Amino acid sequence: MKNAALASALVSLACLLPVASLATPAPGSAASKVTPDMIQTASDIPANWKQPQGNFDYVKREVMIPMRDGVKLHTVLLIPKNAQSLPMLLERTPYNTDTFMPDNSPHMADAVWSGDKDWADGSTILVWQDVRGKYGSEGQYIMTRPPMGPLNPTQTDDTTDAWDTIDWLVKNIKESNGNVGMIGSSYDGWTVAMALLHPHPALKVAAPESPMIDGWMGDDWYHYGALRQVNLDYFSGQTSKKGEGEGIPRENYDDYTNFLDAGSAGAYAEANGFRQLPWWNRFSAHPAYDAFWQLQALDKLLVAHTSDVPTMWLQGLWDQEDIYGAVHAWEALKKAGHGANNHLVMGPWWHSQINRDGWNMGPLKWPGNTTAQFRQNVMIPWFNHYLRGTPLPKPLPEAMIYNPVEQHWDGFADWKVASKQQLTPLYLQADMGLGFEQPNGGGDSYVADPAKPVPYLPRPIPTQNEDRWRTWLVNDQRFVVDRADVLTYTTPVLSKSVRLEGAPIADLFASTTGTDGDFVVKLIDVYPGTDPTDPTMGGYELPVSLDIFRGRYRKSFADPSPIPANQVQEYKFRLPTVNYEFKPGHRIMVQIQSSLFPLYDRNPQTWVPNILFAKPSDYKKATVTIEHGAEGRSAVLLPVVAVATGDD
Repeated sequence: MKNAALASALVSLACLLPVASLATPAPGSAASKVTPDMIQTASDIPANWKQPQGNFDYVKREVMIPMRDGVKLHTVLLIPKNAQSLPMLLERTPYNTDTFMPDNSPHMADAVWSGDKDWADGSTILVWQDVRGKYGSEGQYIMTRPPMGPLNPTQTDDTTDAWDTIDWLVKNIKESNGNVGMIGSSYDGWTVAMALLHPHPALKVAAPESPMIDGWMGDDWYHYGALRQVNLDYFSGQTSKKGEGEGIPRENYDDYTNFLDAGSAGAYAEANGFRQLPWWNRFSAHPAYDAFWQLQALDKLLVAHTSDVPTMWLQGLWDQEDIYGAVHAWEALKKAGHGANNHLVMGPWWHSQINRDGWNMGPLKWPGNTTAQFRQNVMIPWFNHYLRGTPLPKPLPEAMIYNPVEQHWDGFADWKVASKQQLTPLYLQADMGLGFEQPNGGGDSYVADPAKPVPYLPRPIPTQNEDRWRTWLVNDQRFVVDRADVLTYTTPVLSKSVRLEGAPIADLFASTTGTDGDFVVKLIDVYPGTDPTDPTMGGYELPVSLDIFRGRYRKSFADPSPIPANQVQEYKFRLPTVNYEFKPGHRIMVQIQSSLFPLYDRNPQTWVPNILFAKPSDYKKATVTIEHGAEGRSAVLLPVVAVATGDD
């Protein structure tokens, strides 16, 4: 019955429709004729699509610039329309020039990525280039290709590639005034530093931002010998393909579990195919600071090949990736007598935040957009002075470092390098105290268990969480304060300010029942229990400066040795630079532990030749004792300076 009713309804509907709508065209009629324009046998994608750009305020050019060995490098230029005699700003990158222009907008400032928006005002030619062997460029890619010499027997490196690129640009871009500036952050900052080893005469100004300077001592790969194993994803992403490779697949959401289950960092890498990667094979064969690393240390090379190019070394005070490079490059140059054309800038930023908004650093909020203000008021006028001859609003000081407590920039005519600092010991005391007076004696112990390493963030720790990764250096440390394997020392409530300008030094005297071990030292500002202006900051434990040190390198970074069990040894290492003031009502805290996992690989606490390939049986508990008495007065040496009258 239902089918009969449906058929009847369809017949009734058909009777209501125009007859023509139900008919097909008659054969031979005009409506049934197939014309040539209906037929397409080739691809619907044209060979050379050209978008009309009559309303664009810039012209985009893509060129292949030849290097001295014939290899051509893919280069993109954005030239303001009707440009005449404009300077050029060059950035060389392994990260794909396409990402620098994410939006297809007719307006240059809207088309470029955030780091270039302030430059895209029609007064500068923007130039981006894929480094040799990556994305659109020809040649072979080698990770942070070493300078020509023992590690690079060819006749090219990123110094010659920068020279050849600039030479081509000034000879072929008729809209330019022949002056070039270089800029870039992280790896791109490394390419700027490489260009400074033998700069082209047209390179008039440079700004390496958070540059990779020494990957073993304290930038991306290691910190004082402790492996930053989360960068293994970077290895596969960067070197498995000419374009963008993939990270390592995860079994679990929590990377703490993933790395713990894998065992050693080497086992984790090689289970995921890393033996196919030449970079990994070279890298993993040199865990100590041998010639492989020493001959690539750019702070030393910059001193050996100094330039006269005015250079602004930029760094974030809480740079979670490259907190070492800019400061050490600048210090090395100043110490060697080349401070006149080199300036240090440290902002209240995470890694490469200078190229993004700078309203806050995690929970720390600033009174303005610190990055935009710096770019517009300081950096661009400084570049313009050297690129187009405009006067400087005011001279750039030797060092310009943000004061995160008073929330303003401080300028320093003579910022001391670490070796020239006056240091004041802040001693570990009995009963977990901390003070400037010498301790009476004693020590404190904890059991470091590689099976239960101290996390660097509250768990779970997902693989890709940019917000947590970017700001982990300011994460509230209360999440570990009650762990038995974390020693926490605290001063009484401060009655007056303690101001620091420089790099604190951790100076520990410790014994261990193992034959190796790591030491993590954190300098922390403990906020008052309540904060009427921001209740969430009540009692906050803010890391001011922290780092990790691998114990086998206590005597020599190049020649590691086992730790003699149950014997007190000194472990002395520099912490990141600060410009900070502990205010009255706050307390100073120092925390000591043996792991920051999974950011850093676990130390098995048993001597093995190469920790990257430690076996499961090598990982053993160890009792660590921190001395603060006759056998050694452990302390953090602070660069204390007088507080100006009226600051308290």
